[in-house]
Amino acid sequence: MRAALITGLAGPELSEDERGFLSEARPAGLILFTRNCRDHDQMRRLVSEAKVAIGSDEVLVLIDQEGGRVQRLRPPLGRALPPGAAYARLFAQDAGEACHVTKLVARLVADDLRALGINTNCTPVLDVPVKGAHDVIGDRALGREPAAIAALGRAIAEGHVEGGVVPVMKHIPGHGRATADSHLSLPVVTTARATLSATDFVPFRLLAGLPAAMTAHVTFTDIDPAAPASISQIVTREVIRGEIGFGGLLLSDDLSMKALTAPIRDSAAAVIRSGSDLALHCNGEVAEMKAAAEGVPLLAGRALERFQRALAVTEMARPFDVGEAERALAGVLARHRAAESV
Repeated sequence: MRAALITGLAGPELSEDERGFLSEARPAGLILFTRNCRDHDQMRRLVSEAKVAIGSDEVLVLIDQEGGRVQRLRPPLGRALPPGAAYARLFAQDAGEACHVTKLVARLVADDLRALGINTNCTPVLDVPVKGAHDVIGDRALGREPAAIAALGRAIAEGHVEGGVVPVMKHIPGHGRATADSHLSLPVVTTARATLSATDFVPFRLLAGLPAAMTAHVTFTDIDPAAPASISQIVTREVIRGEIGFGGLLLSDDLSMKALTAPIRDSAAAVIRSGSDLALHCNGEVAEMKAAAEGVPLLAGRALERFQRALAVTEMARPFDVGEAERALAGVLARHRAAESV
């Protein structure tokens, strides 16, 4: 049996404490950050040794490789990637071509990740930014119009799935109106639910069939003023599983972010109690990892089924034209640099 937990690791090598923790807790997944990535051989070794410690190859290995500001693998470890805004500019000129190019780049990213033992990417970002919001989303967004964001998000997701990498859409049901960075404090959104339904929720609703999603540490006062979405039973039941209709694997944003103020064990338990399938803990501090593991159950029932469906994506890799994808990426980067230099 597996714990309903995705955990970070402290550094590029697996410590004995971490090895023991992974063996005992048997988390469903790992998430890698820049601190874990020194070179390609080391990364593959770290992932392999972690799986051995867990005692299974059926492990989701996550990373945030969106592009722009949020990419854990930068040259020379990974390709330079444009932010979401670069695809949005292309979409404004030619929607069909933009989606084609976006999918090609995503397929290339998936291929690179798979070669390193990474099978899950926390993308696409489907948040709809509004004027006056905090720039924690900013140019990560795939535009400002829900339908365009959904179209580009679908292209990113399809490229990853065809590469055998699980896409995780975020931050459901929406982080675009947040006036604070949830890494540092809890954002509170006072917008009426009817407005949220007509805007923020739309990209997620259009892509409700994707295999995985990450919740937002954002409180929506017109839905549940008492709890952020990530630990709100009301938001999960009525909005994420209800109105949006998402039936895939649901995981929280990082438990160690400052938006959550309860002890880690309590926050982990609250995530699962809200209706999410997995709690995510990222900072690699072993004491906190153990506390998170104590707060979650073993994966079972519908949560286990969703996990297995997401994992099945990793068997779906199809051949593709690497050269065409590399040319597509070069073109997007060139246009982005030209736009940024104006």
